[in-house]
Amino acid sequence: MFIDSHCHLDRIDLKPYRNDFHTFVLDARAKRIEHMLCIGIDLESYPAMLALVEPYPDISLSVGVHPNVTEGREPSVDELMQLARHDKVIAIGETGLDYFRSEGDLEWQHRRFRNHIGVAKTLNKPLIIHTREAGHDSLDVLRTEGADQVGGIIHCFTEDWAYAEKALELNFYISFSGIVTFKNAQAIQEVAQKVPSDRFLIETDSPYLAPVPYRGKPNYPTYVRHVAEQIAELRHTSVEEIAELSRNNFYRLFGMRQAGF
Repeated sequence: MFIDSHCHLDRIDLKPYRNDFHTFVLDARAKRIEHMLCIGIDLESYPAMLALVEPYPDISLSVGVHPNVTEGREPSVDELMQLARHDKVIAIGETGLDYFRSEGDLEWQHRRFRNHIGVAKTLNKPLIIHTREAGHDSLDVLRTEGADQVGGIIHCFTEDWAYAEKALELNFYISFSGIVTFKNAQAIQEVAQKVPSDRFLIETDSPYLAPVPYRGKPNYPTYVRHVAEQIAELRHTSVEEIAELSRNNFYRLFGMRQAGF
């Protein structure tokens, strides 16, 4: 059984499923997807996302505002705290720093990031971290704000092994997306070979970043198997072993029992 530790289920293309979310969920279950973590990126779309997934015990949520989001309301600590107390919410984020799409004085991004960390620590829920061209600053904020108290996930990992070691020291897990299947992803593949067996996860980030052989097409949680296959090849083990390790790591990180459905 597979776990997709990072997906955006309110944004996937449902046309192959007759535009019916329940049909999609049944197909995912039939293809051995045991659990999905649906990631929040803004406050405006969160209520509809919660309503979409609330009936399904095998789908959990995170709540947060992505560092690239500049429209909509800024999350206050109190509002994040209130939303994150919902039973479906197991993580805070995605949050972090992104210098690729944002320019100028980015103190607002740092302030937002620190607020998310504060909420995570208060509620004792792990963080979902997005970082792009801001890797070392992201680690500095995590370290300064004491994020190691709750840990979390460096999602869609795109850094090198030296960076991974620092993230692991801060009590974070490394999550591999479809990027690990790309031919030019040697540094990420090296990390996939070296990361301890009890500290990695797999994800799709669907509908984005589809793995080979679907690169450039809409992504779905069922494609997480291709991520597992690539990591299994790199680590000279079986797909079943990678699925089981990442599954156990997910439940350990979030303090969950098998969700079931």
